[in-house]
Amino acid sequence: MRFYVVKIGGSLIGCAKDIVRRLFLLSENGYGFLLVPGGGPMADLVRSLYKSGLVSDEAAHWMAVLAMEEYAYLLADGTGAELVDDPCPSQDIRILRPYRYLLKNDSGLEHSWDYTSDAIAALVACRLGSDMIKVTDVDGVMISGRLVSEIRASELMGLRSCIDQGSLRIIGSCGSRCFVLNGSIPERLIAMMEELPERCHGTVIW
Repeated sequence: MRFYVVKIGGSLIGCAKDIVRRLFLLSENGYGFLLVPGGGPMADLVRSLYKSGLVSDEAAHWMAVLAMEEYAYLLADGTGAELVDDPCPSQDIRILRPYRYLLKNDSGLEHSWDYTSDAIAALVACRLGSDMIKVTDVDGVMISGRLVSEIRASELMGLRSCIDQGSLRIIGSCGSRCFVLNGSIPERLIAMMEELPERCHGTVIW
């Protein structure tokens, strides 16, 4: 079985359910996926409130995690994927409810905007000993306008990119890889995922 933790970004909210449904095609061929939702527009609202000085770092952290949980219900709605609080590798499509999961143990996460849903997905992948796929609306990590096919997490520290700084710290410390793939065209995404880990049509961070 090939198992991955898959972070589905909020930028893909319009096609996210299609992605989930298509992942079932891979599960029939020996793949298992634990989906970690992004925060989407719900987390954007939290960030706006934080920038306005209306909430603290601590409150914003948990509000943003709750925003991820809202997205989890959207991903599960009508797709057949199961919502879970205690993840484990399985040949199935499951969606993590991050708030319930992290209430039990969120060690390894700072309560700051350096640690967003990317970092939560990276932490889950690290705990499960799995590689992570970040599904987003860009082709991968861009440096000076150029797509980078492979890069160490440490080389991205301090640089602005499509993945947060907390994720880089976690990936760099636990040995998991992160594959950054464009999910804007769901059928193309599935084809790219079938070629992992031998070939990545995006960026591999390790």
